[in-house]
Amino acid sequence: MSGTTTAAALRRRAAGAGANRWVVLVVLCVSLLLVAVDATVLHVAVPAVTEDLKPGAVELLWIVDAYPLVCASLLILFGTLGDRVGRRRVLLLGYTLFGVASAMAAFADDAHLLIVARALLGVGGAMIMPATLSILRQVFPDRRERALAIGIWSAVAAVGAAVGPLLGGFLLEHFWWGSVFLVNIPLMLVSLPVGRILLPESKGDSDGPWDVVGALTAAAGLFAMVLGVKRLGAGELGAATLLPLAAGVVLLVLFVRRQRRREHPLLDLRMFSRPAFSTSVGCIVLAMLALVGLELIAAQYLQLVLGLSPLETGLRLVPLTFAAMAAGLAGARMLRRFGPRRMVSLGFCLTAGAVVLLTAMGGDDNAPLLLGGFVLLGFGLETTLFGAYESMLSEAPQDQAGGAAAIGETSYQLGAGIGIALLGSVMNAAYAPGLSQVPGVPASASAAAAHSLGEAYEVAARLGGPAGEALRLAARHSFVHGLHVTLLVSAGLLLAGAAMALRLPRLMHCDPEETPSGPASAPSSAPSGSAPASGTTAEASPAAGLGSTPMRMPAQRESRGSGVKV
Repeated sequence: MSGTTTAAALRRRAAGAGANRWVVLVVLCVSLLLVAVDATVLHVAVPAVTEDLKPGAVELLWIVDAYPLVCASLLILFGTLGDRVGRRRVLLLGYTLFGVASAMAAFADDAHLLIVARALLGVGGAMIMPATLSILRQVFPDRRERALAIGIWSAVAAVGAAVGPLLGGFLLEHFWWGSVFLVNIPLMLVSLPVGRILLPESKGDSDGPWDVVGALTAAAGLFAMVLGVKRLGAGELGAATLLPLAAGVVLLVLFVRRQRRREHPLLDLRMFSRPAFSTSVGCIVLAMLALVGLELIAAQYLQLVLGLSPLETGLRLVPLTFAAMAAGLAGARMLRRFGPRRMVSLGFCLTAGAVVLLTAMGGDDNAPLLLGGFVLLGFGLETTLFGAYESMLSEAPQDQAGGAAAIGETSYQLGAGIGIALLGSVMNAAYAPGLSQVPGVPASASAAAAHSLGEAYEVAARLGGPAGEALRLAARHSFVHGLHVTLLVSAGLLLAGAAMALRLPRLMHCDPEETPSGPASAPSSAPSGSAPASGTTAEASPAAGLGSTPMRMPAQRESRGSGVKV
């Protein structure tokens, strides 16, 4: 009795003094809200940042995507580190760094300092995201309960995406642009003590030493490759672009070879041999590539072409995020009815249709068109992301939850960062030629106006008279043309994603060993200090120390789960 009682005591201690798994989910959702608000709040503030700090085109891209690209390069490092030293510990450190970097960004007085602050926010995000996902995977071993948990998770993400632009618009109406970063600090101040008290400590398989060299190689390879992609997106084709690309590819190849040789690899790359896992990762990259780039361009279109205020811009983007919430609420039901293959393919097709519909946008405001396009866009992308994330997490072994979460979040952030760089470069390539020969405008002014629409407006204001007005009209026309080209490129990528999703499983499979049944389906009535059932130990279940006993939910309630992040 003493041995089993001791095991039960250790189990309660590891579970954070018996914190219920649904309470744990609430804390994890607050973590997600912190990151989701920060990811979207800057979109509305881009014109204000451009006007105040006057960054160049490349600096503006760095301000926007330094966060997702740095975050993507460090997710594997911090995800696997959390498996070793404790995911809660890494999560709380991430909260602290996120708050400090937010204050630094709020009071940045030049573009370079703001870029550094955004990079530090990326480091904090890399600490937070894989830890939360891996804890969720361990706390909810049953696939149907996990679908419900992922649904709640994704609904919170949609709320964050909706609140971000609205909050940013409100703050910009009354304060300076730096105030959009200060909203992270109150959330951090709440999350730190609450997380320390309620979150369970969770660790993965600790066999063998942590591969420090492998983690640094992966981080350096991802950063170098994405840096090359960014320079390529800015139209630079010289050695400064090709060398980082080549270095990134070489480092990632070395990382893969190192992991295959090691007895205890940092990441079990055999997961990619499973078609469902590798396909899900690819679908996440393509979906995020389309979403984040389009959101950024849409925010600039609403403010600079249609002349809406930041708050009005936030309100126009709300239908997109609320449609994503609706898709989330129907996500688990659709997954069980249609299966991952049809669900993800349908989501991609809906999103491509929305993108094609939005090519009807012009220089004049068409509110019904924007409403319909944004609703379809949000619903389609959330449907895609739910099916892809749920399939990826369910396909990964439970003892590899940290590695799978790091891979999923890396693909998420990498897709977002590359989307901004790729679609931004497509936009710039289609926008700049229209300003090369504007009647009455000097060549130097045309060259400056070709950097961005905001800078074109400033140049037009300085010129004044007929030449300034001609430059302003030409810039608006060129921006709308570039938007149409970008939308068509996005539609092609989304249709490629729909074809890729055909490799996913046709049906949603639940392993019998993961499905609660029998006595385990009801809440345990045994005293908290009692021993485990005969023949079991606290180590028998990977989730044993991460929450209360799994509880069977009625089928009609299980279908209420929802989707994954937008």
